[in-house]
Amino acid sequence: MAAAKMSVTELEQFLHREFPQAFSNGDIVIESADGQTCLLRQSYNERMLRPGGTVSGPTLMALADFAMYVVLLSAIGPVGLAVTTNLNINFLRKGQPGQDVMAAAKLLKLGKRLAVGEVNLLSGTSPDPIAHVTSTYSIPSAVVSER
Repeated sequence: MAAAKMSVTELEQFLHREFPQAFSNGDIVIESADGQTCLLRQSYNERMLRPGGTVSGPTLMALADFAMYVVLLSAIGPVGLAVTTNLNINFLRKGQPGQDVMAAAKLLKLGKRLAVGEVNLLSGTSPDPIAHVTSTYSIPSAVVSER
């Protein structure tokens, strides 16, 4: 895979402008993105908990999907219409209340029309993932002709 086509600063500017409903409230921070991997941090908030005091599945799925979008944009550039075509999540252990959630995404294959990747979701400073995600994104045909 090639070098990053968007820096963290460029990604943040694009996401603030084009996807503010997911990125404008400041609870998700892009810690790194290099065209192959990215690391996102979602600040802890009580709204992410489900009954029983664990981080909810919808919170984890949304963060994983957003991490895949960020790593893909870092690889192909500002393509707002790249969309998820599949997302599979395995919940491995309880996400701890009071802890930020980290999403470490990695592109496994970047093709002309599809990108496949994985995301490990981590709670706080524990090295053990709380969930593992695989995902596929569709890349619009306009991007294919530019490559």
